[in-house]
Amino acid sequence: MTHAPWWRHAVCYQIYVRSYADSDGDGVGDLRGVLARLSYVAELGADAVWLTPFYPSPQADHGYDVADYRDVDPLFGTLDDFDAMLAQAHRLGLRVIVDVVPNHSSSDHRWFQEALTASPGSRERARYIFRDGHADDAAGTTTRPPNNWRSVFGGPAWTQVPDGQWYLHLFDPGQPDFDWTNPQVHAEFETTLRFWLDRGVDGFRVDVAHALAKADGLPDIDDPLPDGELEDAQTRGRRPYWDQPAVHEIYRRWHRVLAAYPDDRMAIGEAWVGTPEAMARYVAPDELQQCFNFHWLEADWSAQEFRDVLAATLAAVEPVGASPTWVLSNHDVERTVTRYGGGSVGLARARAALLAMLALPGSAYVYQGEELGLPEVDVPPVERQDPQWLRGGGPSRDGCRVPMPWGGDEPPYGFSADGVTPWLRQPAEWATLTVEHQERDPSSTLLLVRSALRLRRELLKSLGDKIEVLDRGSQVLAFTRPGPTGPPLVCVLNSDTVAIDTSDLGEPVLRSHPAALTDGHLAPDCAVWFRD
Repeated sequence: MTHAPWWRHAVCYQIYVRSYADSDGDGVGDLRGVLARLSYVAELGADAVWLTPFYPSPQADHGYDVADYRDVDPLFGTLDDFDAMLAQAHRLGLRVIVDVVPNHSSSDHRWFQEALTASPGSRERARYIFRDGHADDAAGTTTRPPNNWRSVFGGPAWTQVPDGQWYLHLFDPGQPDFDWTNPQVHAEFETTLRFWLDRGVDGFRVDVAHALAKADGLPDIDDPLPDGELEDAQTRGRRPYWDQPAVHEIYRRWHRVLAAYPDDRMAIGEAWVGTPEAMARYVAPDELQQCFNFHWLEADWSAQEFRDVLAATLAAVEPVGASPTWVLSNHDVERTVTRYGGGSVGLARARAALLAMLALPGSAYVYQGEELGLPEVDVPPVERQDPQWLRGGGPSRDGCRVPMPWGGDEPPYGFSADGVTPWLRQPAEWATLTVEHQERDPSSTLLLVRSALRLRRELLKSLGDKIEVLDRGSQVLAFTRPGPTGPPLVCVLNSDTVAIDTSDLGEPVLRSHPAALTDGHLAPDCAVWFRD
């Protein structure tokens, strides 16, 4: 029997560390808080957790500006706290994936501070992308940036230093981009990978994995977007700083590092690329083990769009022998309930989409709070902290990062000690969405997800990795997943405005809403699992 790595069919629960659980009463989540709540993840039925950055950082981008890749920020605890959390996760049967941020460091990083005091052309500056600007007049007394690239967070992607040179930052000025043509950068990150692998981590999530290599000569772009307008898939596919061919050699080297360790260590790339085919290049047999399938996340509430993404994804990963991944939300995008319309309609659709996702072959990633059906929070502008919004680069991401509600009738809902105001305030209407409240409600989203993950784990033993899409109309996503033993699983999602007949599909074993089925008809905005 062929060995199947643990990650190939895993359900991974994303923990946004600063918003998960606060153990010391400062209003910010930390590693001891994660440790205290790991049993919740195990009871949910997940196989792994992914932790967002907890490294030393000035927090210009909430930890994605790393000052030291091999330590823990005192805001989140200590290395001993990390080791204790990791040991507890492993005792509970949970794998642990940590974030690695290789495109850029913090401007507080020792290397960048050395670069600022060094001269142009120096060894220190060669670790980052420093360039001379263009003269604006004949005398060359003033300069403009080396090219017209724009920062994802708004404004130019270049900042000038006192001696006249400019450095590249595709994100915040406090996040200077590394120069991955420099062997020192390769060596430094391979050392970092080994540091955490030696401590026992099971994998890495690679931040902006598609950005590390830039096109030769750093050419201008023909159609720079104005601040506040986000790039779509087509635009991303033609940028000289996204998805360049040279990025794949980096991951081939990383693959060799991971392969030297036992127990199927892995890496998953956050690669916002133009097509499923481009995504599949990152999961070639000698590169990353997985890549986020954001085309599923970006699909509207539409059975046709889901079918299109499903077909394109499976067709793309099959030639390279990779397993697909599925994700509906994360800490950078509007929460699914709100994205699908908000209110009871948005919640019904989010539950149905999650049930359909969990029926698919491959692995699934679930963002904290998704299992509670949390909506996006409209954080007042005066309280927003997201640099993307503060710099005019796009909508605020604060609304999907509001801390978890664990219990009680009022904020902070067990996230922090009573009377402590979390770093982002929770709304009063979340009292009925807490873990404690939903555990008492048999129709809650939390209990639905627990049931789905338990049943999914049971069914994996008898189901294969192939699916057959059924033709049940343009507004219906229906597929069957057969296996070598036992009856197939059939999943149906109804995005139509009327009920559809499903009486011929077998025995319903799980439904996204208690009232999803009436006389064999599936209600709008619902999904059901059947077995013949």
